[in-house]
Amino acid sequence: MKESLVLTKKSLITLLLFFFGNCLFAQNEHGRTFPEKVKINGLIRTYIMHIPNNLPTGAPLVFVLHGYGDKAYPWNYGMDEVSDKNSFAVCYPQGEKDPKGKNAWNVGYPFQEGWKLDDVSFIYKLSKHLQAKYHLSSKNVFCTGMSNGGEMCYLLAYKRPDLFAAIAPIAGLTMEWIYKSMEAPVPVPLFEVHGTKDNTSYWNGDPGNKGGWGIYIPVPIAVNYWVCKNRCTESKTDTLDIKNKTNGHYVITHKYLNGTNGNEVWLYEIVNGGHSWGDQDLDTSKEIWKFFSKFLK
Repeated sequence: MKESLVLTKKSLITLLLFFFGNCLFAQNEHGRTFPEKVKINGLIRTYIMHIPNNLPTGAPLVFVLHGYGDKAYPWNYGMDEVSDKNSFAVCYPQGEKDPKGKNAWNVGYPFQEGWKLDDVSFIYKLSKHLQAKYHLSSKNVFCTGMSNGGEMCYLLAYKRPDLFAAIAPIAGLTMEWIYKSMEAPVPVPLFEVHGTKDNTSYWNGDPGNKGGWGIYIPVPIAVNYWVCKNRCTESKTDTLDIKNKTNGHYVITHKYLNGTNGNEVWLYEIVNGGHSWGDQDLDTSKEIWKFFSKFLK
């Protein structure tokens, strides 16, 4: 009787794991999503992969970096669907726990002082690992991320712009220490989406560190660095037709064109928008890929 009960519990656990595992990590008519791990810089790092069906050799790779305290997946905001339609692989890396015990990217917040984790090296080595394992392009590597993931995008743009064909921080910001102490070695196309009423990553920056994330610069100044770095000589401003016309938001698109090697810099200003991926107002993942696809090599 006791043995039978144990077997029943084991069977129930197996069924639950199978059910929930297949809800999150499964194969369908479009592609498959699954967890993986790899040892990098002495640590076992985890990530979620999404591979569309019939992905061709040499396909692009897009990294999607989660926000502070979040998990790698199912935080994806429709990027899987965009990848299925456009045949690129997506990697959702998992950040490690910082000194506050939160899943994070090490971007130099004051409370991360002394944390030795090198996430720039991690993303670089992970990209090389995935290129070899899945026969992906070494030239068409892109990175986007939300909030803390957006900050990591900026840090990668400053430290390893050679790794990426384009970068898209969402609700991200540039720490003052990065802006004042670093100079990107080469230009890289950049696209930022940001709400003007963002109460976490302030549009106008935080020179007094009221939010506790450290001192960071205003979004327009952060983006303008890349306009200058890419030597863009044209600008276009327009208003986007948004999905939700009842929330008091509207989106002003600032596009800076004719940069070095045809590079561009975009800023989507969500007027009255808060701290979000922006998907209530636009198809953010589609807009990201529209931008990335302009710089395929």
